[in-house]
Amino acid sequence: MVTNDVLYVGVDDKDIDLFEGQFAVPNGIAYNSYVILDDKIAVMDTVDRRKKDAYLENLEKALCGKCPDYLVVSHVEPDHASSVKAFLEKYPSATVVGNAKTFQMLALYFDLDFSNALTVKEGDILSLGKHELSFVMAPMVHWPEVMLTYDSFDKILFSADAFGKFGALNAQEPWDDEAARYYFNIVGKFGMPVQTVLKKAATLDIQIICPLHGPVLKENLSYYLDKYNIWSSYAPEKEGVFIAFASLHGNTAGAAGKLAEILREKGCPEAATLDLARDDMADALAKAFRYGKIVLAASSYNGGVMPYMEFFLHYLKGKNFQKRQVALIENGSWAPSAKKTMTDILSQMNSITITEPSVTIRGAVKEENIKELEALADELMK
Repeated sequence: MVTNDVLYVGVDDKDIDLFEGQFAVPNGIAYNSYVILDDKIAVMDTVDRRKKDAYLENLEKALCGKCPDYLVVSHVEPDHASSVKAFLEKYPSATVVGNAKTFQMLALYFDLDFSNALTVKEGDILSLGKHELSFVMAPMVHWPEVMLTYDSFDKILFSADAFGKFGALNAQEPWDDEAARYYFNIVGKFGMPVQTVLKKAATLDIQIICPLHGPVLKENLSYYLDKYNIWSSYAPEKEGVFIAFASLHGNTAGAAGKLAEILREKGCPEAATLDLARDDMADALAKAFRYGKIVLAASSYNGGVMPYMEFFLHYLKGKNFQKRQVALIENGSWAPSAKKTMTDILSQMNSITITEPSVTIRGAVKEENIKELEALADELMK
C-alpha cells in the first residue's frame, strides 16, 4: 500500500539475467504498477510480459471485483507496456490514457483499436473524484513519448523511469549505487531533458515518488531530487579518482593498482579501480560519471588500444560523457599507441581536460615508471 487509496500491484523479476539484454541484474528488477481507487479507478502502467500472469493476479486482488476505468500509459517501452494488450483483454471497458506519441508508439507493438482512447497533453487534468491527475510531458527521459503524472490529492509523482533503480524490491542494497548504474546507462545521455523535467517538478508539492522500477520514495525526497540534479547536469558527485584499466599481460593492471596505492598514501578520499575486461561495464560507466577525475590505463594493441578500452571510450561518448579531468597511462613494448587512440576518442567529447604528465610504460613497470606515477598522483591530488 502506498496510501489509503493508492495500491502497489507490481511484481519482482528475479529470473532475469540481463535487463534490456545487456545490463547484469544479479538482484533482479521490479516492474512497478499502481492502482488509484476513487469514484473512478485508474491503473498506472502495466509490467513486462515476462511477469504478466502474476501482475494480472495482483491487479485482480487489489480491485476486489471492480473494473478499472482508466489505464494510464506513461512509457511504452516493453518492460512496462508489453502487458497492455493482456490488460485490455481482461478489462475491455477501460480507457487507455496517453499522449499523442504514446498511441503512435503503442501501434508499433500492438494491433489494437485506440479509437476510444483519451489523448492528453501538458497540464491536462483527469478527475477520478477526489484524486485529480495532471500530466507532465517528459520527452526523451528517455523515450520521446514519456510523461509523468501528478496526483494532487496524495501529492504523488508517478515518475515513469525517473528515480528508478535496478534490483527487486526486497533487494538489500543501498539505493544510490544501483540507481546511479541504472540512470547513467539508461537515461544518462539525456541530461538536458531531465533538467527540464526537474524544473517542472520543482513547481509541484511532491510528497511521494512512485517510479516504474525500484522502491516507492516517501522520505527525504530532496536527497533523491538532488542526486538527479547532479547526475543530469554532469557534475561530479564523488571526491576521489576512478581508475579503469585494460591490461594485456598484467603489467598495465599492476600500474593501475600501484597508482591507486600511491593516491591513497597521499590522502586521496577514494581511489577505485576496475578491470574493463572482467568487471561490469555498466558499473564502469556509472563510476566514470560519478567521479570528477578519471584515469584510463591501457595496453597498446594492433596499433591502437585494447578493445575493451576502445569500447569503453565509445560507450562514454555515446552517453554524452563530459566535464571531466582524465589522465592516461599507456603500455607498449615496441610501439606505444594506446595514448594516441584514447586521446583521439576523448577529443570527440565535450569539456574533457587531459591531465599531464601522462605515463608511458614499455613492458614491465620499472622504477622510473613508479616515479612517473608519483608525479601523476601529485597532479591528480591538486
